[in-house]
Amino acid sequence: MKSFLSGVLGSFVLVTWCGAQSWEQKPEGVDFAEFQPVKAPANSKLLLRKGDRLAICGDSITEQKMYSRVMETYLTVCVPELAVTVRQYGWGGETAPGFLARVTNDCLRFKPTIATTCYGMNDHGYRPYEEAIGQQYRANQTAIVQAFKGAGARVVLGSPGCVGLRKDWDAASVKSKNLNLCTLRNIDIEIGQQAGVSFADVFWPMLTAGYAAQQKYGADYAIAGQDGVHPGWAGHLVMAYAFLKAFGLDGEIGRFTVDLGAKQLHLSKGHELVGRKDHQFQIKSTRYPFCATGDAAKDDSIRSAMTLIPFNQELNRLTLFAKNGSAAKYKVTWGEESKSYTAEQLAHGVNLAEDFVTNPFSEAFGKVDAAVAAKQDYETRQIKLLFHGPEAKLEMEAVEKLTERVRAPLAAAIKSACVPVTHTLGLTPE
Repeated sequence: MKSFLSGVLGSFVLVTWCGAQSWEQKPEGVDFAEFQPVKAPANSKLLLRKGDRLAICGDSITEQKMYSRVMETYLTVCVPELAVTVRQYGWGGETAPGFLARVTNDCLRFKPTIATTCYGMNDHGYRPYEEAIGQQYRANQTAIVQAFKGAGARVVLGSPGCVGLRKDWDAASVKSKNLNLCTLRNIDIEIGQQAGVSFADVFWPMLTAGYAAQQKYGADYAIAGQDGVHPGWAGHLVMAYAFLKAFGLDGEIGRFTVDLGAKQLHLSKGHELVGRKDHQFQIKSTRYPFCATGDAAKDDSIRSAMTLIPFNQELNRLTLFAKNGSAAKYKVTWGEESKSYTAEQLAHGVNLAEDFVTNPFSEAFGKVDAAVAAKQDYETRQIKLLFHGPEAKLEMEAVEKLTERVRAPLAAAIKSACVPVTHTLGLTPE
């Protein structure tokens, strides 16, 4: 009787809570008619603090070290003034209770000041929603939040992502799983509001971006990955976007304002004018744009996701403004690439980070990103193999000390790779 009453009361609380909410806007079409995504709370203030130690926690999707890598590289080069350091804790096959069982040993020992979580994919059981699934998920997610808060860490509670088609799942099966995941997403919002922690909406942007991609690029586009669960780079950029937005980052990488008549350039913080000749300006920058290449039509491409979500508009703005020119059009040369813009376009501002796929930051960005990948690769070995191996059972503190000695130069290599970039920006009348 107690179990039955608990289920009824749990359902009543969720229905009552959802009844007071507004809902996310749905794309047109019958595919979304059954979904009831609660409106995600917006974060209008910067959640990150200078010197934060960020823990990125999740299951095998996190262990892919793709969205976590995007996040760490972004934080390193786009907002270096925050000096955020990162550890990733992905563990294949993990559920929320699985992470709860290891959070103290693996994560809290390093004293994170802020953490992101991304659970629910395995918790939903790959089947239609049942109240027991929601009850267990709610209890364990709440306990994870309490564990972090008890250790003095802020939390960004991430929803699970979505699933997609694969050979042994038909369309109806995929929809039932996604309806389940959508319910867990709504539960995460509820937990976040009750516990006073932030929420990152991974599910709804991912599901809708995947739908938009199939309309734009074809039915084979798999935002959730070719196996229906593990995304390629496009899906992972959507995930990273959700967490970076939840941090309250404003996305302003820099503003270059040129007075064409006076041949003067004004630069925002993080950029310094070091030389000028005719229509060319030499700039030294400590803030990078996020650089990505790839086929816009492919689900394994970061650049593709940039056509589906407003990543460049909201998180990656390196904007050039030009005024007081005498010509109708200008050629903008940045590094080895040139593009033509009208005077009106330049007056309104053009996003160099979006328009110049290969740019003067690309090489330096690649070195930082490679260093991030190497460190995160070792973190999987450190936590999954060594912290849970026979040596750690005998002498955990010794294993921690030894592995930290190995990790330290990998973390230092990221800082060493993040060097100022000197580049030339030219504007000539056409």
